[in-house]
Amino acid sequence: MTTQTFTLPDVGEGLTEAEIVAWKVAPGDTVAINDVICEIETAKSLVELPSPHAGVVDEILAAEGATVEVGAPIVTFVSDAADAAPAALSAPAAEEGGGSVLVGYGTGGGATSRRKRPAERQVRSSVGVIAKPPIRKLARDLGVELTEVTPTGADGEVTRDDVVKHAEQASVFRNIETPEWGDVREETVPAPASAPIGLARGMQPTPDARTESIPVKGVRKATSSAMVQSAYSAPHVTVWKEVDASRTMELVKRLKASPDYADIRVSPLLIMARAVIWAARRTPMVNAAWVDTDSGAEIVVRHYVNLGIAAATPRGLLVPNIKDAHDLSMKDLARALNRLTLTAREGKTSPADQQGGTITITNIGVFGMDAGTPIINPGEAGIVAMGTIAQKPWVVDGEVRPRWVTTVAGSFDHRVIDGDQMSRFVADVASVLEEPALLVE
Repeated sequence: MTTQTFTLPDVGEGLTEAEIVAWKVAPGDTVAINDVICEIETAKSLVELPSPHAGVVDEILAAEGATVEVGAPIVTFVSDAADAAPAALSAPAAEEGGGSVLVGYGTGGGATSRRKRPAERQVRSSVGVIAKPPIRKLARDLGVELTEVTPTGADGEVTRDDVVKHAEQASVFRNIETPEWGDVREETVPAPASAPIGLARGMQPTPDARTESIPVKGVRKATSSAMVQSAYSAPHVTVWKEVDASRTMELVKRLKASPDYADIRVSPLLIMARAVIWAARRTPMVNAAWVDTDSGAEIVVRHYVNLGIAAATPRGLLVPNIKDAHDLSMKDLARALNRLTLTAREGKTSPADQQGGTITITNIGVFGMDAGTPIINPGEAGIVAMGTIAQKPWVVDGEVRPRWVTTVAGSFDHRVIDGDQMSRFVADVASVLEEPALLVE
């Protein structure tokens, strides 16, 4: 028998540590090369680790919830000599005792699996619903009852699209899980004679139930560091404008009814995205970046748009971006937003999807907020916030009428963008929301 050790690999983003989120195997399980053995969370992504070895899980060396340094052993396998050789040949980047690099290790089918991968196994519940484990997890995250979903997959299987369509969520920005307060906020007990001054009569502090400590790590740690860096290095200025978005709402309604968009989810965010891209072309400095170099600072103006979308996900705040969004048609942009939404909801946004953004949109309207002063994403010079779209009284041709009104707010790095530029940019975005026909040039 041969014992092989798997060490925590670098998943291609230069990380130094990661948290073990969940083990997909247990001691005694038989695994094949590329079977998913655990999930880890880095500062940017939730990543599934495939096994570089074939054999039997011997010992799990890192507990769920533990933070482990790259190169540290996390699990051992045992196999006979006949099994060990193919594994070593198939996965040269995962040598025993060395720091593995995830990208490129393992094979796409060099070994025959002795068991079906858990991630691909269909599971039939007691009420007859057929769905793979990742689809069941997605349904739980979205609050979807699988028994209420109409399946479209082979043999009556519920697919990912079935779950997402059933969820009918407005966008990726909505929090999927909102913690609730406990039923009991305070407890009253007879106060002893020596009760501390400042406590109400008959009241005692309730240990363990009144506070909760949350470790700052993973996405939260990365987000807090980036926001502090941005807030204290770039002088922020925010401007905003109220907008009559009634024609945007009419366009969204027409697109939803169009056969060309039958398989695409359409929301006002699509028009907002097109408006930001259009306005950035007219005011290129909002798409620039302040860069400090050894010889001094410089402003880099980018003649392309990698459009960032600030997304509240089950893992925390992420800002994936759509690469070369300026080259996309309305329909292709809608599809890209759909893909971004689905990937973020599943917690599968990759590090590459979060790098290289040039300007960001944050949709605070889905939280019911009218406006805000967003913090600029590091490496960018501007971020635009869209508030809730609600019917309000609006003066049209001298008459007060109910119209769909929203607020567009933009925060900018004043080192890069002057007041007239930021004002012109926000006004351009607002003008497109007021009259989407401006997009037809």
